[in-house]
Amino acid sequence: MKFVVSSLDLLHHLQAVSRVISTKNTLPILDNFLFRLEDNILRITASDLETTLVTQMKLENTSDEGSIALPARILNETLKEFGEEPLTFEVNLETLGVVILSEKGKYNIVGSRATDFPQAPTIKTQIKTTLEVDAEVLFHGITRTIFATANDDLRPIMNGIFFEMDTGNTTMVASDAHKLVRYTRKGLGADKEASFILPKKPASLLRNILPKEENKVIVEFDDKNAAFTLSDYNLVCRLVEGNYPSYNSVIPQENPNKLRVGRTELINTLKRVSVFSNQASNLVKFEIAGNQLTLSAQDIDFSVSAREWLSCQYEGTDMEIGFKSVFLLEILNNLPGEEVIFELSDPTRAGIILPAEPESEDDDILMLLMPMMIGA
Repeated sequence: MKFVVSSLDLLHHLQAVSRVISTKNTLPILDNFLFRLEDNILRITASDLETTLVTQMKLENTSDEGSIALPARILNETLKEFGEEPLTFEVNLETLGVVILSEKGKYNIVGSRATDFPQAPTIKTQIKTTLEVDAEVLFHGITRTIFATANDDLRPIMNGIFFEMDTGNTTMVASDAHKLVRYTRKGLGADKEASFILPKKPASLLRNILPKEENKVIVEFDDKNAAFTLSDYNLVCRLVEGNYPSYNSVIPQENPNKLRVGRTELINTLKRVSVFSNQASNLVKFEIAGNQLTLSAQDIDFSVSAREWLSCQYEGTDMEIGFKSVFLLEILNNLPGEEVIFELSDPTRAGIILPAEPESEDDDILMLLMPMMIGA
């Protein structure tokens, strides 16, 4: 088996799939890339058993076909040091010896048998659900929600993004019990009502490869696995098993107090004031009265405090409410638009945070943050 490939193109594809490889693999073969050459197409696979990512490259100069597993670390670290130049791979499938020839060098490595590399699971045709989605829409949905996923070993269902779809809409939800994000895309439907929980790792992998995708992404899933098919990538992952909590029940419905404020101005003020908050709680107090929002924080242990005023539009009764500044900054940084709206009921109930103007008529995004006790 022999092929010639651009060093930079190969490095780009290897870096994309190498994010799958775990630092602590249970099987030594998983420290390798699987190279498969067929019909002038080189397919490169990386896996950690839970998630498998395949990328493909169209090559001009190849001879013979075959498969071999090659050490990921050696390839990645070597290719980083090359400029743009053609590399020739000469693979002996019997001895598993590999010679890599560059313009001025020769490198010898030993691969492993392709048959030792685990196969990716297949989606069961009888029970699969299919969805076609624009890459940009899927990217926005994952980006808007992934930051709100939990890291809870006791409740793994909270560690992923919940996809819920019918024939007309698709909703993506993430929550860590402190904050919640619900992103709905209208007009994006599946062939039937269905749902699944996408783990954080494959969601992060998709977020990295989706921006360069120009075609629609085909999403297929059954009761155990999901597959995402892009032009040059195919990702298959095991889904999180279990029933996602009823997220709509925690969203307050009666919120008579509405605050409208500039998003960037609020972010900058929050960053300054939160420096003076207690490092353990990160509590920042909101005092809302008339058309003025006052942000304040203090750390009694170090005798430091800060207050800053912001102009706003407010409809409702005067209120004082506390939020964890770290969580609130995450939410504000992931909301679109120049202004945001806070819908509040009272200081003990969750606050709803929305963009003042949605990105498009088909987008509906809602973020929720639990308050903190001001006197704590």
